[in-house]
Formats: sequence, C-alpha cells, structure tokens
Amino acid sequence: MNHKTTPVEIREKIALSGGYDQYLAALNKIEHIQEHYLLSTCNRVELLVVADAGADVRDHLIRFLFGNEVPLEKADEYLYILEGREAVHHLFTVAGSLDSMVVGEAQILGQLKEAYRHAAEQHSTGALLNKMLHKSFTVAKRVRTETGIGSSAVSISYAAVQLAKKIFGDLRQKKVLLIGAGEMAELAAEHLLGNGVRAVSVANRTLARAMRLAERFDGQAISMEELPEHLEETDIIISSTGAEELIIHKSDVQAVMRKRRNRPLFLIDIAVPRDLDPRLNDLDNVYLYDIDDLSSVVEINREGRGREAIKARRIVDEETLKFEHYIETLEVKPTIVELRKRIREMAEGELAKSRHRLGELTGEQEDALEAMLHAIAAKILHHPMEYLKSSRCTGHKKIKERVNTVCEIFGLPEGRTEKQDNETNE
Repeated sequence: MNHKTTPVEIREKIALSGGYDQYLAALNKIEHIQEHYLLSTCNRVELLVVADAGADVRDHLIRFLFGNEVPLEKADEYLYILEGREAVHHLFTVAGSLDSMVVGEAQILGQLKEAYRHAAEQHSTGALLNKMLHKSFTVAKRVRTETGIGSSAVSISYAAVQLAKKIFGDLRQKKVLLIGAGEMAELAAEHLLGNGVRAVSVANRTLARAMRLAERFDGQAISMEELPEHLEETDIIISSTGAEELIIHKSDVQAVMRKRRNRPLFLIDIAVPRDLDPRLNDLDNVYLYDIDDLSSVVEINREGRGREAIKARRIVDEETLKFEHYIETLEVKPTIVELRKRIREMAEGELAKSRHRLGELTGEQEDALEAMLHAIAAKILHHPMEYLKSSRCTGHKKIKERVNTVCEIFGLPEGRTEKQDNETNE
C-alpha cells in the first residue's frame, strides 16, 4: 500500500514501529513463504515475497499488514497485489523514484537499501530476491545517470535553495534569517542547513515561538524590532508572516547595502500578502523572489521532470524485460544440467573405449584426447543451449515446447522445468 491507495488515517494504524527485525521474523513464520522483504516508509508499506508454487499466502499477508484493524473483505480497497512480471516492474518503478509522491526524489533508494540490509541480516532473502533487489539498485542508478529526473527543484522550499546556490555558489558560511514561522519557510531553512549554511536567526512577533524555532535549528531568536541591524550581516532572508503591511522596505535595504559593501542579499517572500517591498529588485546585488516566482520555477522544473520520467519509465521497462528473461532461463536450468550430464557421459564413455583400443598413452596424449572431447562436447552443446536460452523463448508454454524438443532429440527424460520440479517437491 502507498500514499496513492491508502489514506493516512489507515496508514498510521499500521505504521510499523520498533524496527524491521521483529516484522521480518513474523513473516518468516508464515507457511509456504520461501523468501521475504519488507519496505516501510512514511508513504508506503510493501512486502516482497517468494512463495511456494501454487500456495495462496494472500490472506496471511493481508492479516500481517492490518491485524484486526481492517476486515479482509475491505482490505482490497487499500492494497495493490502484483505477481510475477508486474511485481518486478513495480519494484523497479519504486527504486527509480517514479512511484514517489515527488517524482525523482532520491530518498527512496536509501530506504530500499536500508530495508535490504535488515532483510539480509535476518537471512530472509534468498537467491531470487537478492538478484531482484540488486537489479533494482542498478535500475535506480541508470535512471539517475541517464536522465535528468532528479536535477530540478519541484517543491517551493527546494526551489529556494537551488536559487540561492545560483546566486552564492557555495552556501557554506552563509547566514539565514527567518521572518515569521510559516511551514514553507521552515522547510526552506531545513534544506539550507542541509547544504551547509552557518547560522539561522528567527524573528517573530511572538518571541516565545521564535525561540522554539531557533532552538530547532540551533540558532538565535530576535525580536521584530531588531530586524534592521541584522540586515547587515545576513545573506539569505526568508519571510512568511501574516502581516498586512510590508515588513522590509526598499529604503531599509538601500541604507544597509553600503555597509555590506554590496555583498549579495537574497530574499524569499513566501507570504501572501507580501512581506517584502517589490522595489527591492531595483537595487544592485539584491535578489528578491516571491511565491509566484518560485511557483514558476517549480512548474517549469516539474514539466522538465515529467519529460525525464518518460525516459526513466523506458529504462524500467527495459530492465523488467531483461529480468523476466533471466527468470525464464531459470526454468530451463534442469534441462540444461541434464543435457550437459548426458553429453559428458557419452564423451567419457567413448574416451574409455578409445583408451582400450589405443593402449597405453602418455600423460600428454591423455590430456590432448580429453581436451579434444571437451571441445567436441562444447560444440555439440552450443546450439541447443542457445535454443533454450533464446530471448525469443518467452512464456511458460514456449519454454515447455523447447524443453520437450531438446529432450526428444537428445533422448533425455521427459522435459521438466524448474517450476515443475518445485511443484513436485511440494
């Protein structure tokens, strides 16, 4: 389930707390599950399982997720249940950040890897899920390197940071002043701190609230009356108050710029109505952006990211087809093993007959004879192996037909796929 299928009031009921290990251990107790993996974030909870062929573990997995919070018959409203190729395609889509609330965000890959680390430590994944998850990381890398899906800002707060980087280059050692305590201003401040700004000051009409917010950023609280003297030392100002009149005027900054020796000043006005005088843009080395400016940047970037997402989906489709073919080659593995065994036995039988007729051979002659037989065997095997592994051999029915053809030609036992062997073992 994720943010698209399940409302937050349902997601919060099943939020998995206390770490992955206990939930992986609980999944391990469900009968007929061979391998399992769990991903839990604020926007999604996903289970990836390899089950015995023909086993129905659906209700057990739903009960694991919901407990008694949601009746089984109602659970379908909140879930997506995918099997085979669709499940592989979905995992690759998630890894490529194409299923995220903000398409192109980079956080999901780290979350996938962290969840995999827990699963590996608990030995809950095996050969198939290990291969599939590692392939999902490769898909994510391809999406990042071959498209520009993560290169542009698609949130107001992140757009503000990207603009600041264009103005200052390196944000380290820069000082930020928050005026007001709006949510978007807080998010912008968080992004700026993540990019190395040195200090954050907070001015608010309610000093107590300014102190609480400043403490969160390990910064300094100031009163609104102290604003003018702080303009001189601040590099970035983010304003989001509910004031009905302008808080900073052109004349306020004009006087300060001489003292600043014309060091750049970047101002972001997220307030509606506006806090900052639009005429500030008339001043040299003063860069003012309001909410409409930032929204335009975000919209342009969102359109660009949408175009890059088309390329990313093509990569996901390609990698899904490759992995599907890998799975199908596993189905012919028993026949390949049997074919190699049969040809090897024939070669060794003929070698034994030749030794009897040739008499005593030197070690060098023995080696030459064995090398010749191995080379002949390899040549005999080449085309049948290519035939079985061919990318044109897709779908269980076609694989079965090719397996039977090879078995009939080489006198092998009735053709069996690995899938059938698993069913017999049950």
